[in-house]
Amino acid sequence: MAVVHAALDLDLERPGRPTVRTRLRGAGNRLTLEVDDPSAFAGAGDAAGVRRFAEALSSQGIAIRVEHGGRHLVTLGDVTAPWWQRRVTGTRRIRLGSLRRAWAARARAGGTTPVLPDARLLPPRTLLPLVPTMRRGPRRPVTTTHDPARGGNPRLVLVQERLGPDDEHLVHRLHDGMTIGSHPGCSIVLPGLAPVQARLRHDERDEWMVDAVSGVTRVHGAAVVSQMLRTGARVDVGGHSLVFARDEHADHGRPFGGRIGGEAGHQIPQPPRDAIA
Repeated sequence: MAVVHAALDLDLERPGRPTVRTRLRGAGNRLTLEVDDPSAFAGAGDAAGVRRFAEALSSQGIAIRVEHGGRHLVTLGDVTAPWWQRRVTGTRRIRLGSLRRAWAARARAGGTTPVLPDARLLPPRTLLPLVPTMRRGPRRPVTTTHDPARGGNPRLVLVQERLGPDDEHLVHRLHDGMTIGSHPGCSIVLPGLAPVQARLRHDERDEWMVDAVSGVTRVHGAAVVSQMLRTGARVDVGGHSLVFARDEHADHGRPFGGRIGGEAGHQIPQPPRDAIA
Protein backbone atom coordinates (compact mmCIF):
# COMPACT_ATOMS: atom_id res chain seq x y z
CA MET A 1 0.00 0.00 0.00
CA ALA A 2 1.37 3.39 -0.98
CA VAL A 3 1.57 6.27 1.50
CA VAL A 4 1.21 9.81 0.14
CA HIS A 5 1.51 13.26 1.67
CA ALA A 6 -0.11 15.79 -0.65
CA ALA A 7 -0.40 19.57 -0.67
CA LEU A 8 -0.82 20.55 -4.29
CA ASP A 9 -2.59 23.41 -6.07
CA LEU A 10 -3.15 22.82 -9.78
CA ASP A 11 -4.69 25.10 -12.42
CA LEU A 12 -5.93 23.63 -15.70
CA GLU A 13 -6.19 26.10 -18.57
CA ARG A 14 -8.75 25.36 -21.31
CA PRO A 15 -8.78 27.23 -24.62
CA GLY A 16 -11.77 29.55 -24.73
CA ARG A 17 -13.08 28.41 -21.35
CA PRO A 18 -12.48 29.43 -17.71
CA THR A 19 -9.44 28.04 -15.89
CA VAL A 20 -10.20 25.12 -13.58
CA ARG A 21 -8.59 25.34 -10.13
CA THR A 22 -8.01 22.28 -7.97
CA ARG A 23 -6.46 21.57 -4.56
CA LEU A 24 -5.19 18.14 -3.51
CA ARG A 25 -4.72 17.57 0.22
CA GLY A 26 -4.26 14.60 2.51
CA ALA A 27 -1.90 12.08 4.05
CA GLY A 28 -1.61 8.33 4.09
CA ASN A 29 -3.74 6.62 1.45
CA ARG A 30 -6.86 8.82 1.64
CA LEU A 31 -6.72 12.15 -0.20
CA THR A 32 -9.21 14.92 -0.97
CA LEU A 33 -9.38 16.79 -4.27
CA GLU A 34 -11.33 20.08 -4.27
CA VAL A 35 -12.42 21.33 -7.70
CA ASP A 36 -14.15 24.59 -8.56
CA ASP A 37 -15.72 23.20 -11.76
CA PRO A 38 -16.48 19.46 -11.61
CA SER A 39 -17.93 19.49 -15.11
CA ALA A 40 -14.40 19.99 -16.52
CA PHE A 41 -13.65 16.29 -15.98
CA ALA A 42 -17.11 14.88 -16.58
CA GLY A 43 -17.07 14.92 -20.37
CA ALA A 44 -17.54 11.66 -22.24
CA GLY A 45 -14.11 12.03 -23.82
CA ASP A 46 -12.42 11.69 -20.41
CA ALA A 47 -14.47 8.75 -19.14
CA ALA A 48 -12.00 6.05 -20.20
CA GLY A 49 -9.06 8.01 -18.77
CA VAL A 50 -10.82 8.51 -15.44
CA ARG A 51 -11.57 4.79 -15.25
CA ARG A 52 -7.92 3.90 -15.88
CA PHE A 53 -6.86 6.44 -13.27
CA ALA A 54 -9.23 4.94 -10.71
CA GLU A 55 -7.94 1.42 -11.41
CA ALA A 56 -4.33 2.61 -11.03
CA LEU A 57 -5.12 4.25 -7.70
CA SER A 58 -6.82 1.08 -6.50
CA SER A 59 -3.76 -1.02 -7.33
CA GLN A 60 -1.75 1.20 -4.97
CA GLY A 61 -4.38 1.18 -2.22
CA ILE A 62 -5.10 4.91 -2.64
CA ALA A 63 -8.50 6.62 -2.72
CA ILE A 64 -9.17 10.23 -3.77
CA ARG A 65 -12.42 11.87 -2.64
CA VAL A 66 -13.47 14.61 -5.09
CA GLU A 67 -15.43 17.49 -3.61
CA HIS A 68 -17.03 20.70 -4.85
CA GLY A 69 -18.17 23.38 -2.41
CA GLY A 70 -17.78 20.92 0.47
CA ARG A 71 -20.05 18.35 -1.20
CA HIS A 72 -18.92 14.85 -2.05
CA LEU A 73 -19.04 14.23 -5.80
CA VAL A 74 -17.17 11.00 -6.36
CA THR A 75 -14.39 8.80 -4.89
CA LEU A 76 -11.81 7.23 -7.15
CA GLY A 77 -9.48 4.31 -6.41
CA ASP A 78 -9.56 1.95 -3.44
CA VAL A 79 -13.34 1.77 -3.08
CA THR A 80 -16.09 -0.63 -4.10
CA ALA A 81 -19.09 0.90 -5.83
CA PRO A 82 -22.56 -0.72 -5.68
CA TRP A 83 -23.66 -2.68 -8.72
CA TRP A 84 -26.07 -0.04 -9.98
CA GLN A 85 -23.33 2.61 -10.07
CA ARG A 86 -21.08 0.30 -12.08
CA ARG A 87 -23.75 0.36 -14.80
CA VAL A 88 -23.14 4.11 -15.04
CA THR A 89 -19.35 4.36 -14.57
CA GLY A 90 -18.20 1.05 -16.07
CA THR A 91 -15.98 0.21 -13.08
CA ARG A 92 -16.35 -0.64 -9.39
CA ARG A 93 -13.43 1.68 -8.57
CA ILE A 94 -15.52 4.86 -9.00
CA ARG A 95 -18.07 5.46 -6.26
CA LEU A 96 -20.52 8.32 -6.81
CA GLY A 97 -21.40 10.56 -3.89
CA SER A 98 -24.60 11.70 -5.58
CA LEU A 99 -25.97 10.32 -8.82
CA ARG A 100 -27.97 13.52 -9.36
CA ARG A 101 -24.90 15.76 -9.07
CA ALA A 102 -22.91 13.40 -11.32
CA TRP A 103 -25.55 13.64 -14.06
CA ALA A 104 -25.68 17.41 -13.65
CA ALA A 105 -21.91 17.67 -14.06
CA ARG A 106 -22.03 15.45 -17.17
CA ALA A 107 -24.77 17.62 -18.64
CA ARG A 108 -22.78 20.82 -18.01
CA ALA A 109 -19.66 19.26 -19.54
CA GLY A 110 -21.29 18.87 -22.95
CA GLY A 111 -19.56 17.29 -25.94
CA THR A 112 -16.94 14.58 -26.04
CA THR A 113 -13.72 16.60 -26.30
CA PRO A 114 -11.32 15.30 -23.62
CA VAL A 115 -9.69 17.68 -21.16
CA LEU A 116 -7.30 15.36 -19.34
CA PRO A 117 -3.93 14.34 -20.91
CA ASP A 118 -4.12 11.04 -22.72
CA ALA A 119 -1.75 8.08 -22.93
CA ARG A 120 0.16 9.59 -25.85
CA LEU A 121 2.04 11.75 -23.35
CA LEU A 122 3.30 8.73 -21.42
CA PRO A 123 6.63 7.01 -22.18
CA PRO A 124 6.31 3.59 -23.86
CA ARG A 125 6.00 0.65 -21.52
CA THR A 126 8.71 -1.98 -21.25
CA LEU A 127 7.88 -5.07 -23.28
CA LEU A 128 7.09 -8.11 -21.16
CA PRO A 129 8.36 -10.67 -20.74
CA LEU A 130 11.93 -9.53 -20.99
CA VAL A 131 13.22 -12.16 -23.39
CA PRO A 132 16.86 -12.24 -22.18
CA THR A 133 15.71 -13.04 -18.65
CA MET A 134 13.88 -16.13 -19.90
CA ARG A 135 17.02 -17.84 -21.19
CA ARG A 136 18.87 -20.20 -18.90
CA GLY A 137 22.53 -19.34 -18.58
CA PRO A 138 22.66 -16.64 -21.27
CA ARG A 139 26.10 -16.17 -22.78
CA ARG A 140 27.53 -12.76 -22.06
CA PRO A 141 29.35 -11.24 -25.02
CA VAL A 142 32.99 -10.48 -24.50
CA THR A 143 33.29 -6.76 -23.99
CA THR A 144 36.23 -4.53 -24.70
CA THR A 145 37.52 -1.15 -23.72
CA HIS A 146 40.20 -1.04 -26.38
CA ASP A 147 40.71 2.40 -27.85
CA PRO A 148 42.16 2.18 -31.38
CA ALA A 149 43.74 5.58 -30.74
CA ARG A 150 45.36 4.23 -27.55
CA GLY A 151 43.50 6.85 -25.60
CA GLY A 152 42.33 7.18 -22.04
CA ASN A 153 44.93 9.80 -21.14
CA PRO A 154 47.26 7.36 -19.30
CA ARG A 155 49.37 9.17 -16.72
CA LEU A 156 51.51 8.90 -13.62
CA VAL A 157 50.88 11.38 -10.83
CA LEU A 158 53.79 12.09 -8.48
CA VAL A 159 52.67 11.87 -4.87
CA GLN A 160 53.88 14.92 -2.98
CA GLU A 161 53.30 14.83 0.74
CA ARG A 162 53.75 18.53 1.44
CA LEU A 163 51.67 20.54 -0.96
CA GLY A 164 50.68 24.13 -0.30
CA PRO A 165 47.13 25.36 -0.96
CA ASP A 166 48.15 26.64 -4.39
CA ASP A 167 50.42 23.74 -5.36
CA GLU A 168 49.43 21.01 -7.82
CA HIS A 169 50.49 17.40 -8.20
CA LEU A 170 53.01 16.82 -10.97
CA VAL A 171 51.40 14.79 -13.77
CA HIS A 172 53.42 12.85 -16.37
CA ARG A 173 51.52 11.90 -19.55
CA LEU A 174 52.64 8.47 -20.71
CA HIS A 175 54.02 7.30 -24.03
CA ASP A 176 55.52 3.96 -24.96
CA GLY A 177 59.13 3.52 -23.85
CA MET A 178 59.20 6.17 -21.12
CA THR A 179 61.89 5.73 -18.47
CA ILE A 180 62.09 6.62 -14.78
CA GLY A 181 65.47 7.32 -13.20
CA SER A 182 68.00 9.93 -12.11
CA HIS A 183 69.73 10.35 -15.48
CA PRO A 184 68.85 13.68 -17.13
CA GLY A 185 67.85 11.80 -20.28
CA CYS A 186 65.04 9.91 -18.52
CA SER A 187 61.43 10.80 -19.24
CA ILE A 188 60.72 11.15 -15.51
CA VAL A 189 63.75 12.38 -13.61
CA LEU A 190 63.74 11.80 -9.85
CA PRO A 191 66.67 12.16 -7.46
CA GLY A 192 68.14 9.23 -5.55
CA LEU A 193 67.34 6.59 -8.18
CA ALA A 194 69.49 4.46 -10.43
CA PRO A 195 70.29 6.15 -13.75
CA VAL A 196 67.44 4.14 -15.30
CA GLN A 197 65.31 2.52 -12.61
CA ALA A 198 62.16 1.48 -14.52
CA ARG A 199 60.62 1.55 -17.97
CA LEU A 200 57.00 1.98 -19.06
CA ARG A 201 55.65 0.24 -22.12
CA HIS A 202 52.35 -0.08 -23.94
CA ASP A 203 51.91 -3.69 -25.05
CA GLU A 204 49.96 -5.37 -27.84
CA ARG A 205 46.95 -5.89 -25.53
CA ASP A 206 46.57 -2.11 -25.06
CA GLU A 207 47.82 -2.52 -21.49
CA TRP A 208 50.35 -0.33 -19.71
CA MET A 209 53.23 -2.20 -18.02
CA VAL A 210 56.04 -1.12 -15.71
CA ASP A 211 59.31 -3.08 -15.98
CA ALA A 212 62.08 -2.95 -13.40
CA VAL A 213 65.47 -2.11 -14.98
CA SER A 214 67.75 -1.47 -12.01
CA GLY A 215 67.19 -1.35 -8.29
CA VAL A 216 63.80 -2.19 -6.73
CA THR A 217 60.48 -1.18 -8.26
CA ARG A 218 57.34 -1.87 -6.24
CA VAL A 219 53.65 -1.87 -7.18
CA HIS A 220 51.30 -1.71 -4.23
CA GLY A 221 54.26 -2.48 -1.99
CA ALA A 222 55.35 -5.69 -3.73
CA ALA A 223 58.65 -5.84 -5.61
CA VAL A 224 58.00 -6.60 -9.29
CA VAL A 225 59.94 -7.45 -12.42
CA SER A 226 57.09 -6.59 -14.76
CA GLN A 227 53.58 -5.55 -13.72
CA MET A 228 50.37 -4.49 -15.47
CA LEU A 229 48.98 -1.19 -14.23
CA ARG A 230 45.38 -0.38 -13.43
CA THR A 231 43.92 2.92 -12.34
CA GLY A 232 44.96 3.54 -8.75
CA ALA A 233 48.10 1.39 -8.93
CA ARG A 234 50.89 2.89 -6.76
CA VAL A 235 54.39 2.60 -8.20
CA ASP A 236 57.23 3.09 -5.67
CA VAL A 237 60.77 3.76 -6.89
CA GLY A 238 63.35 4.66 -4.28
CA GLY A 239 61.71 7.17 -1.95
CA HIS A 240 59.21 8.33 -4.57
CA SER A 241 55.64 7.22 -5.23
CA LEU A 242 53.64 7.65 -8.41
CA VAL A 243 49.99 6.70 -8.99
CA PHE A 244 48.80 5.38 -12.36
CA ALA A 245 45.51 6.65 -13.78
CA ARG A 246 43.64 6.12 -17.04
CA ASP A 247 40.20 7.37 -18.00
CA GLU A 248 37.46 4.85 -17.24
CA HIS A 249 36.40 4.24 -20.85
CA ALA A 250 39.87 2.89 -21.67
CA ASP A 251 40.92 1.33 -18.36
CA HIS A 252 40.31 -2.38 -18.91
CA GLY A 253 40.00 -3.19 -15.23
CA ARG A 254 36.55 -1.57 -15.02
CA PRO A 255 33.83 -1.41 -15.98
CA PHE A 256 33.38 -2.70 -19.54
CA GLY A 257 36.07 -5.37 -19.62
CA GLY A 258 36.02 -5.73 -15.86
CA ARG A 259 35.37 -8.54 -13.44
CA ILE A 260 32.12 -10.44 -13.13
CA GLY A 261 31.04 -12.11 -9.92
CA GLY A 262 33.07 -9.82 -7.67
CA GLU A 263 36.80 -9.51 -7.14
CA ALA A 264 37.22 -13.29 -7.14
CA GLY A 265 35.22 -13.70 -10.34
CA HIS A 266 36.56 -14.84 -13.69
CA GLN A 267 38.24 -12.06 -15.66
CA ILE A 268 36.99 -11.98 -19.25
CA PRO A 269 40.08 -11.51 -21.42
CA GLN A 270 40.39 -8.61 -23.80
CA PRO A 271 40.33 -9.59 -27.49
CA PRO A 272 43.48 -8.72 -29.46
CA ARG A 273 43.80 -5.01 -30.06
CA ASP A 274 44.25 -5.62 -33.81
CA ALA A 275 40.73 -7.05 -33.94
CA ILE A 276 39.16 -3.68 -33.25
CA ALA A 277 41.70 -1.31 -34.78
